[in-house]
Amino acid sequence: MTDLLDIKGRTAFVTGAGQGVGRRVALHFAEHGAGAVVVNDFRPERAEAVAEEVEKAGAKALAVSGDVSDLESVREGVRRALAAFGGVDILVNNAGNAGPNPTEAMNRPFWEQTPQEWQGYLGTNLYGVLNTTHSVLPGMIERQYGRIVNVISEAARHGEPGRECYSAAKAGAAGFTRAVAASGGRHGVTANCVSLGATYTPRTAQGLDNAELLKKAMQKYVVRRPGRPEDAANMILFLASDAAPWITGQTVPVNGGYTYSL
Repeated sequence: MTDLLDIKGRTAFVTGAGQGVGRRVALHFAEHGAGAVVVNDFRPERAEAVAEEVEKAGAKALAVSGDVSDLESVREGVRRALAAFGGVDILVNNAGNAGPNPTEAMNRPFWEQTPQEWQGYLGTNLYGVLNTTHSVLPGMIERQYGRIVNVISEAARHGEPGRECYSAAKAGAAGFTRAVAASGGRHGVTANCVSLGATYTPRTAQGLDNAELLKKAMQKYVVRRPGRPEDAANMILFLASDAAPWITGQTVPVNGGYTYSL
């Protein structure tokens, strides 16, 4: 029986893949027949460590360090991917939070923040998606095949106090995804979003390891546990595979029932 989730030797480029959800996505791809996985992270040691894991899982790997909010940095990473593997078939924009230079902006009300403090969230979560997509889309169009999966947040769909700029950036990425789906469809390119609820990663561990905070947070979830990286990676793998060729322009919540969609 044909494995619909087989990536069939294709090359994937995963941003923010040095830990958490991105790492699990890279390994999922390697375990499901990817020919190569480009592991991006702004910390080179993390990218290299995950690249080694990808190779052990059976795929070729390339560690690419760089800040996705920097277009030239992204272009250089894509150039290296093209030189090594010939093309990028699958793009997963997973990089999030405030990038390599976070500020304490979200610890203060929005109306007390400065525009400079917004830039980390906008740069990573919105411009990062634009930069990587702009860099790989011409090759996808030329080959008449591509899968783009952008990881957003329930903060974009639901709105969260204290996370105004993060919510705006993720919502912007979702609107951009729908537009790319509309323009890329006739070229064999699909584009979708996966919207995550509270997911256990090294970034969120401090809060979710606190039993009192965890209990309070999970009261809003039907499935009363945090998400796991594999929960997200399962959906991303599906959307990136040939099991989902007729799904595009959609936002799929992976959120334990935090919100519902019709």
